Amino acid sequence: MYGFGTTIKATADEAVEKVTNALKEEGFGILTEINVQEVMKAKIDVDMKPYRILGACNPHLARQAIEAEPDIGLLLPCNVLVRDEGDGNTFVGFMDPNAVLTLVDRPEVIELASMVKEKLERVRDALNA
Repeated sequence: MYGFGTTIKATADEAVEKVTNALKEEGFGILTEINVQEVMKAKIDVDMKPYRILGACNPHLARQAIEAEPDIGLLLPCNVLVRDEGDGNTFVGFMDPNAVLTLVDRPEVIELASMVKEKLERVRDALNA
């Protein structure tokens, strides 16, 4: 598996707000937001349900990862998916840092990946509280 997540009773916009606030509690900010729904409509005139990819970053942990492995930026930031499931439900998915960062064969990076995953799991759990 390369990710984990949860489905919450919320619109996509509400879910983005909730996940952004929960990420902030764990020291993350949103670096990028890709609104795939808007891009698909603008580029290829395809209608789809709300689908956003948030690029989340914890600056302190990112700095440690970059110092340990300068090319780690190829694997950052942590992507968070917000996908409208219909019927007032939205799936919020998180990239599993262990699945990606273990590609770097450095114990300090693997340790950071576990720390990041724990934080993201707490964000997921906060969405269900």
